[in-house]
Amino acid sequence: MKKVYFLKTCDTCQRILKEVPSDGFERQEIKSTPVNSAQLEEMHQLSGSYEALFNTRARLCKTLDLKNKKVTEADYREYILKEYTFLKRPVFIVDTAIFIGNSAKVIEALKIELT
Repeated sequence: MKKVYFLKTCDTCQRILKEVPSDGFERQEIKSTPVNSAQLEEMHQLSGSYEALFNTRARLCKTLDLKNKKVTEADYREYILKEYTFLKRPVFIVDTAIFIGNSAKVIEALKIELT
């Protein structure tokens, strides 16, 4: 299975989608089609934690003052399910491998996986 979760209004997501050979990927735009609990569970199984999937740079983190709160794995899961901006993006799934976020290291590993 090849799938990518992205935000179409995110310039970084758009740049990465152009940069990475993403033909054959099922695409899910997370604002118009939010991630459901089954999809999040699949990502969790591949990544090992909800925290790895959580976007700490989301503006709501500052609004909710999450930096100064003890956030559990269950909390991360609920935040991601309630608000699309809390999912770190893009998320690429290639068979049993998951690539989370937009760091150069992650994107390079994804490119290697796809070659």
